[in-house]
Amino acid sequence: MQRMTRLDGLRGVLAVYVMLGHAMPFVPAPGWVQGLVHHGEAAVDLFFCLSGLVVIQSLERHAFDPWPFLRARARRLLPVYYLVLALSVGLLVAGSPVPDMPWVKPGSPAWAFWAPRLPAGFVWHLLAHVTLTQGLIPQGALPWAYITLLGPAWSLSTEWQFYGVVALLRARNLRALAFLFLAVAVAYRLGAPELPGYWAFSKAFLPDAAGYFALGVASAVLLRREGWGVFAVVLVGICGLGFWSGEPEKIVTPMVWAVVVLGERWQGWVVALASKVMGYAPLRRANPFYGILDWRAVQWLGTISYPLYLLNVPVQLGCAMIVAPLARGDAAVFALMWLPLAVAIPLAAAAVVHLVVEVPGMGRRQVVDAAPSAA
Repeated sequence: MQRMTRLDGLRGVLAVYVMLGHAMPFVPAPGWVQGLVHHGEAAVDLFFCLSGLVVIQSLERHAFDPWPFLRARARRLLPVYYLVLALSVGLLVAGSPVPDMPWVKPGSPAWAFWAPRLPAGFVWHLLAHVTLTQGLIPQGALPWAYITLLGPAWSLSTEWQFYGVVALLRARNLRALAFLFLAVAVAYRLGAPELPGYWAFSKAFLPDAAGYFALGVASAVLLRREGWGVFAVVLVGICGLGFWSGEPEKIVTPMVWAVVVLGERWQGWVVALASKVMGYAPLRRANPFYGILDWRAVQWLGTISYPLYLLNVPVQLGCAMIVAPLARGDAAVFALMWLPLAVAIPLAAAAVVHLVVEVPGMGRRQVVDAAPSAA
């Protein structure tokens, strides 16, 4: 498969969406505005679909040899991750701005984003984050370990579980791999409610997201023109899981992904057919896959999407630690001062980290991958 640059634009849009979703609960925005950006977890699910697709390409470049593949992943992702983890832990040590923000109430979405202090058993939480095993730890063993030190890192733990499994399987049969992950998703959805409370896992546990990875792998089959059946079966299966779980909104993510993938698969011949019939290619200008996702600014956002995804929460927290005392308990004043910083500073910081840390980690060869992210 050739590299699909529109997926770079998609990951840029998703990273910005997650950043806005982390910022808006702290400001007195209208309910409809809050509603527009509170689906950050769905954006992360789309990232998982992306990973299921592009990690297959990365494995192929390494001839399905697991160790070169995992080393390349580590060089690409870990330097940025450890830098941001150190920043986040440092801010937790410094304190929390929430006491200066009386409009942030216990139990609200904003309350859950910024930890008020270092967690009990900090050493164990730190060890889990350093090894990216926080998604493998049952809630009873280390409560909330998946988000205690760096919230967005929960999805990075899920990604690493996926990398490890596909690398060790060395599965060249993508149809079988897609169906395997779909089966894991179904089995986990059926069995998870039966687990004792101690052994309940967080959303960072790979089986919880296995269906989205399955959809990404199935997309690789479709885009290689090796048949659409496996993609259709996995898509229907994931949508069915959404309905069965009592969360029909869960079908939005796979349907959005289907639009993206089918657009890539069929847009060429659709445009060619329209050109022959109409004498020109109106769809080339109207099709969003030729439009917004190809804009230079959106492509740039895709380039910095990984550091932006990890950095936005601690950088927004650091800005709030400066601004909240100046607002003197006034939510409107805080919003006017903080919100522009909560958008601009993470973008600037991500651009710097990309150039100084991420690019050197990639080496000469640019690695095509999905930027892990979280809600």
